[in-house]
Amino acid sequence: MTVSGEERRPPQAPIAAIVLAAGASGRWGDGNKLLAKVAGKPLVEHAARAALEAGCDPVLVVTGNERAEIEAALAGLPVRVVHNPDFARGLATSVRSGVAAVPRTSVAVIVLLGDMPWVRAGHVRRLCERFDPERPRVLVPEWQGRRGNPVLWPRFLFGELAVLAGDRGGRELLTRHADLVETVSLDEAVLRDVDAPEDLAEHLPGDREG
Repeated sequence: MTVSGEERRPPQAPIAAIVLAAGASGRWGDGNKLLAKVAGKPLVEHAARAALEAGCDPVLVVTGNERAEIEAALAGLPVRVVHNPDFARGLATSVRSGVAAVPRTSVAVIVLLGDMPWVRAGHVRRLCERFDPERPRVLVPEWQGRRGNPVLWPRFLFGELAVLAGDRGGRELLTRHADLVETVSLDEAVLRDVDAPEDLAEHLPGDREG
């Protein structure tokens, strides 16, 4: 699936988005990888724009490490920043912070990683459009049999997301509720994150600038 130049269009039901942008970039080296640029924009901005352009509302960005710098990178975007002072204790603390801020009107939330700049609005929209409030499922993107991100979680699992611990995010819930997981075939972008500077030199077929 090639995602390019798409207008912002709301999903059929109120679905919130959480962008996880609190990590300390331990494997990156000097600086914060979420501030590194791809196609002229910081990684975290790509993630936020993907959620916004897909029509998610609200878009919550969870900060931690270098909070002020991340907020500055998102200046002018209609996102809500949620600070996680416990970010050093693991990814789960950021998921919990984000879920706690999701409005009661949201039927689901899609959780994006701030270091996956090749995930575009079309990927997010595809997951949101597959969600059925009458038959809620956990929607997980996959490519060639491998599961990736972002993952969409129905509201009835928010309570379990809110008590996660450690650095595994929601993976343990995917195992615990395997019967509720539905995969959505997308493309290689859902597997690609940025861990080291050399990752930024690699591109996927059909990558667009901007």
